Amino acid sequence: MASLDDLKKRIASVKSTQKITKAMKMVAAAKLRRAQESAERGRPYSEKMNNIILNLSSGISDKENAPKLLSGTGENKIHLCVVMTSDRGLCGGFNSNIIKKAKSYFSKILDEGKQLKIITVGSKGNDQLKRVYGDKIIQNISFKESKNVNYFDADKVGRIIIEKFEAGEFDICTIFYNQFKNVITQLPQAQQIIPLNNKEEENNSGGSYEFEPDEDEILSNLLPKNISTQIFKAMLENSASEQGSRMSAMDNATRNAGEMVDKLTIEYNRSRQAAITKELIEIISGAESL
Repeated sequence: MASLDDLKKRIASVKSTQKITKAMKMVAAAKLRRAQESAERGRPYSEKMNNIILNLSSGISDKENAPKLLSGTGENKIHLCVVMTSDRGLCGGFNSNIIKKAKSYFSKILDEGKQLKIITVGSKGNDQLKRVYGDKIIQNISFKESKNVNYFDADKVGRIIIEKFEAGEFDICTIFYNQFKNVITQLPQAQQIIPLNNKEEENNSGGSYEFEPDEDEILSNLLPKNISTQIFKAMLENSASEQGSRMSAMDNATRNAGEMVDKLTIEYNRSRQAAITKELIEIISGAESL
């Protein structure tokens, strides 16, 4: 059994930890509101961008000479997976859920005998993946110094992807991130961005438009911007999901610390009472012996 001094120190330690987790929960709650608003504002823009590109692609007469970012290389041999996680921990299962989704996709690709390449955006994803897929990771990108999610960081990732595509380093690119639903629920997503998923065209309910200049010229400008836009949307969703997951995790940690303090306090009181009773018995026994 632990001594009274040990129990007192442990109670003080748990209370200090509880103060930290409570403060982190409040900070995450404050950041979550802004991050959620940004994610919700970004969704219509990215969806509209996709719809416009799908509408443009339906008007291309020469499908064989369509931009490669839209039509792809015609091959399905080399897959580039961009796994987007956080640079900070203490956010519950946020990073693990993305990694789990990505690993499931990796296994499928490798089982089909295709080549896999990985770019990690965020140090936590790189730390988890390098143990098993270290030889597949070709680049790790971190934005630890960026205080807020911004389009310039997303555009940096987009340019790297496009450069590798134009160099013929891969055929298909898929990004992995968490879509924010609420504080409790974040949904892992796998979104193909190169080539643009043509299955979405079936769900495109937009009308038919006439464009000036022609579709090819507009697409050559829009497609690179769309890559960065989709990555920016994923980063915004990740930011909201990370803060929601951290808020939930810190709330659980605070409550668990409170329960532990209660249990330790009961144990301390029992030990203290036992020590007092023992001393009284010794005093009484000593008095009787006299």
